[in-house]
Amino acid sequence: MRHRRRRRTPAASLLAAALTVAGLAGAGPVALPASATPATPATPAGAAGATATAGDVTGFTRSGNTFTVTASSGAKARVVVARADIFRLWLSPDGSFTDDPAGSDLAPTTDFGPVTTSYSDAGAYYRITTGSLSIRVDKKPLRFSVFRADNTTPVWQESRPTTWTGGRTTQHLARGADEQFYGTGLRLGEWALRGKTVPIAVDNKWRENDNASPAPFYMSTNGYGVMRNTWAPGSYGFDSPTTLTHEEKRFDAWYFTGDSLKSVLDAYTDVSGKPFMAPMWGFELGNADCFNASNPDYQGDHNRLRHQNTPDVVGYAADARAADMPSGWFLPNDGYGCGYTAPLKSTVDALKAKGFQTGLWTSTGLGSIADEVGTAGSRGVKTDVAWIGSGYKYAFDGVRQAVDGIEKNSDARRFVWTVDGWAGTQRNAVVWTGDTYGTWDDMRWHVPAITGAGLSGLNYAAGDIDGIFGGSPQTYTRDLQWKAFTPAFMTMSGWGATNPSAGYHDKQPWRFAEPYLSINRKYLQLKMRLMPYLYTMSRIAHESGVPSTRAMVLEYPDDPVARGNLTSGQFMAGDSLLVAPVVSDTSVRDGIYLPAGTWTDYWTGRTYAGPGWLNGYRAPLDTLPLFVKGGAVVPMWPQMNHTGEKPVDTLTYDIHPRGTSSFTLYEDDGRTRAYRSGAYARQRVDVTAPTAGSGAVTVAVGAPTGSYTGKPASRGYEFTLHVATAPATVTIDGAPVPGLASKAAYDAAASGWYFDPADRSGVLRIKTGTKAGAFTVSAGGTSLPAAETLPAATPIDRSAWSLVHADSQETTAENGAAAHAFDGNPTTIWHTAWSSGTPAPLPHEIRIDLGARYTVDGLGHLPRQDGGVNGRIGGYEVYVSDSTTDWGPPVATGTFADTPAAKTTALTPKNGRYLRLRALTEAGGRGPWTSVAEITLTGRPAP
Repeated sequence: MRHRRRRRTPAASLLAAALTVAGLAGAGPVALPASATPATPATPAGAAGATATAGDVTGFTRSGNTFTVTASSGAKARVVVARADIFRLWLSPDGSFTDDPAGSDLAPTTDFGPVTTSYSDAGAYYRITTGSLSIRVDKKPLRFSVFRADNTTPVWQESRPTTWTGGRTTQHLARGADEQFYGTGLRLGEWALRGKTVPIAVDNKWRENDNASPAPFYMSTNGYGVMRNTWAPGSYGFDSPTTLTHEEKRFDAWYFTGDSLKSVLDAYTDVSGKPFMAPMWGFELGNADCFNASNPDYQGDHNRLRHQNTPDVVGYAADARAADMPSGWFLPNDGYGCGYTAPLKSTVDALKAKGFQTGLWTSTGLGSIADEVGTAGSRGVKTDVAWIGSGYKYAFDGVRQAVDGIEKNSDARRFVWTVDGWAGTQRNAVVWTGDTYGTWDDMRWHVPAITGAGLSGLNYAAGDIDGIFGGSPQTYTRDLQWKAFTPAFMTMSGWGATNPSAGYHDKQPWRFAEPYLSINRKYLQLKMRLMPYLYTMSRIAHESGVPSTRAMVLEYPDDPVARGNLTSGQFMAGDSLLVAPVVSDTSVRDGIYLPAGTWTDYWTGRTYAGPGWLNGYRAPLDTLPLFVKGGAVVPMWPQMNHTGEKPVDTLTYDIHPRGTSSFTLYEDDGRTRAYRSGAYARQRVDVTAPTAGSGAVTVAVGAPTGSYTGKPASRGYEFTLHVATAPATVTIDGAPVPGLASKAAYDAAASGWYFDPADRSGVLRIKTGTKAGAFTVSAGGTSLPAAETLPAATPIDRSAWSLVHADSQETTAENGAAAHAFDGNPTTIWHTAWSSGTPAPLPHEIRIDLGARYTVDGLGHLPRQDGGVNGRIGGYEVYVSDSTTDWGPPVATGTFADTPAAKTTALTPKNGRYLRLRALTEAGGRGPWTSVAEITLTGRPAP
């Protein structure tokens, strides 16, 4: 990209950025045209704007596995069973089935071989049965519902007949008492959608609650998913009833059922296409900028130093390598009118010599892609809204042309970035969040946005590191940390701050001052070491549709906390690493949820037993909260700055033994499409260990199976076992292995073991020497780290909170209304009145109705984050009560520091429905004001 928005004047861009930082820019959901709102109740047939339905069933026929229903209005419906767990439902108001605009674009695979079906007349309904489902066709009026094979357990049920009016069709579904919904593509915000209305439409605004790459797909905790087979925009309201609308006079959908969300994703991507396999270099950091600024057509700064002609990019590549900074590809023509300096091939070759691949921004289309790929050797494409901005099928076809341009002119794999995706885009492209900003608030909603994209099968979802506009060294560093644990990520260096602060020259990670430079390097190096793990996770996505970046609900579907947005600020990187990004200017991370099992702090080795909440986690700027699941087996490469820089002649398995666990490593050449013909290898590793306490830890390493170009005939192995005590014995295939007295001796030896109790609470290192086949390593007489019990405090859901009273609030100049103190948006604030005369004196207070009774045991307070300082709470009192007139004694008193960091305080646990927070003093003594960005509570429901 960079798109139509970039054609704003510089002043307009700066103003927009300033408004965003100040929290004044609009960030609410986009209103669809009136025609996209849910259908109104039926009106008489023939009336203007009448809402129509199919009427009653008048006929039912079968032809193979296609069942056709005729209705009294002349409408017809078809149920086409493709597999026992997959079927298509197509309702045609005019009774014909010729209008099929999506064709096979969204559902390229629908033939799964023979499937056994039957039907029966059950009186009030016809029943179509498969081995997995009972599909009911109610007769009066025509409605559909789906049950499990027992015909008793509901999957989904229409609460009223599907309706259409003008050019809009709406399905109406009953919503379960605790049913939750996920999906809709790359939605820019929280991923648990119950109670939300989501636009399934392109607007290219890229703000919170927009949908950057919408997909007409969602799935439910009832065990089903649905893809509307259409290019038409729509709107999904996950209310009661649930209303699912598209802008067309037809209803056409594919349904997928399963016993888990993972199995639903598997079925959905069986039909719509599995996520593509990116080349390994595509997992490395990419950087987009204009290196042809002297081009007269370029719309940016023509005087950019070291950016005059495309070959200048090679100097930046040299800088990256000199800084020992991992990164893998450049997109050197990102700027309107930038183009590239011919001949391109010499620049591509020079970058390859330094371990970089080249991608190209296609702001003007794909007319030269055959030469760019086939002759010059470019290997990546980023499509632009300037020519695919109408979205939907137009953008989909543009991405497909880019894929063809790469794969028809080389043996390389597709690697395309698009800003306008749809259902099926997962098989062709990386999607990203568009023109966003380098602010804490944008980072906050990026975490659930990128995580939630995986709930639509989008394995590669990204957002520019530190946004495209604005930014700071702090926001860049924090943003890069967590995005390093996602498959694909990129910086946009040419669009950042015009006059950046010292040490922040642009958004290449090697052009920062310390400490940011070293922190950037630390996380990029860690990603490179984790390449075999993350690459294997993306192979799993390619085979199953289950993404590498996983919402907590995918791994813990039965955990009621993991099902909802209380965990939307964290994610699983694969099946073993829990990442809890820091998205505000603080060194303390609260509200980390650790599900059932044991979790070890990656940096310290401290181990916790879940489920529970971890608050007060110390997270200075160089520390990303990162936890490893008990039983994890994580393969790691030697340290390198790009794929292929060093041979992978030693493979490390980093293991957190706990019970029985396994991992199957996937490897191929990382570059070509030979894997499609079976050119790959796998290696299974099984670990057995105690669940707690002492015993033996055994690691059984299988022989690699399969082959690919470059596969090593043998390799060395190292195991890092996270255990609490030194072993009594270490053996390989039963033969004793010598213990070594120091880390230096271990490093110098070809084989042996060394235990370091000071390394992350205990690490046992074992070298095996070179191995070609299967072998077993065993450490006897060791013990596992003891796991600390987490406090049971749980964040209290704020969706039902309401304001009872605030003694003062600003509602004019900056709209500091008191309800902003608990609206979930840290850019809005409660500020006491100041613009209309003499401000009210301290103390100030706010009273909140929690909507239900709780045992409240903790309070969180986020001071204003807009750069202002006045109003920070100093001295405070907190009360909890069942009455707003009799509060009793405070449950906490104290003084908050005069800083912007989030604050927490433990409360004497007390039952009540109402909260009262009194601000006794202003922390800095600057005036008689109070301001609050967010108030949160922990506790549990009380009778």
